[in-house]
Amino acid sequence: MKRLSILAAAVLVAGTASAQNQPVIGLITKTETNPFFVKMKEGAEAEAKKLGAKLLSAAGKQDGDTAGQITAMENMVAAGAKTILITSSGDAIVPTIKKIKAQGVQVIALDSPVPEADALFATNNYKAGELIGAYAKATLGGKKPVIATLDLFPGHPVGAQRHNGFLAGMGLKTLPAESNELAQPADVACMADSFGDAAKGQTGMENCLQKNSNINVVYAINEPAAAGAYKALKAAGKEKDVVILGVDGMCSNGVGNVEKGVIAATSMQYPLKMATMGVAAGVKYAKDGKRQTGYTDTGVDLVAAKAVAGVKSIDTKTARGQCWGD
Repeated sequence: MKRLSILAAAVLVAGTASAQNQPVIGLITKTETNPFFVKMKEGAEAEAKKLGAKLLSAAGKQDGDTAGQITAMENMVAAGAKTILITSSGDAIVPTIKKIKAQGVQVIALDSPVPEADALFATNNYKAGELIGAYAKATLGGKKPVIATLDLFPGHPVGAQRHNGFLAGMGLKTLPAESNELAQPADVACMADSFGDAAKGQTGMENCLQKNSNINVVYAINEPAAAGAYKALKAAGKEKDVVILGVDGMCSNGVGNVEKGVIAATSMQYPLKMATMGVAAGVKYAKDGKRQTGYTDTGVDLVAAKAVAGVKSIDTKTARGQCWGD
């Protein structure tokens, strides 16, 4: 009996030591309901389980909730997290990032760049815009573009990169990938902020049609905004005369709407890959103390129902095996 007790104690001590050595990684997203972030969390959970790490997760109440993200960072560090993965809702989180980095915490940005983060795992959003812009240009076949852009909101780097990349793909005057401003060459007849929301995208499109009824190309920051644009165009009887483009790679709103002809093409990004790579980098940091640095491109593919010459794309059948969310 005594021997069994000693053995049990040894197992208990070993288990405690193992738990103490388990890497703790925090994942903080902008919201917990957006399918993009839901898929990101799934990827992080699966990779943490695979690598034997403990994952803590939190999210803001809505996009832009930097106060919620700051609180989450502080709570996670207090709980032992040595790596924080974060999709930034704004630069108000930067002072907290600087503070926790000074405490030995590695901070990796996912999806959206943020100052002071050690590294960034994200889509090349400028390229995502270029791909759909090039597709729109080829689809027009030399016809003069009259463009409406349904953007995110002013000053956001992801929104600016997609918008300006789209214009580059169209062969129009634009701004570089480093700019957070939105270019507006003469071919852009109307710009509206959609906040990535279908209802706001619909309202923005309705307002744009009032400004110029000859719009023949719509760039949307994401697929819900693109779906909203289609609804407004259909109500006006113009849905067959306009090329609608989006970005994301969702299964229904994205790939499904390409199949239905609601969207001509979309650029697919890979949130699960961002999170998987982030967790792996966190585990590595726990082992060797070397921070991840720089930008890692997590890939983007153009999804189109109809391929066009000179623009590389994947078909919807292939995309169905890689899509995510609704």
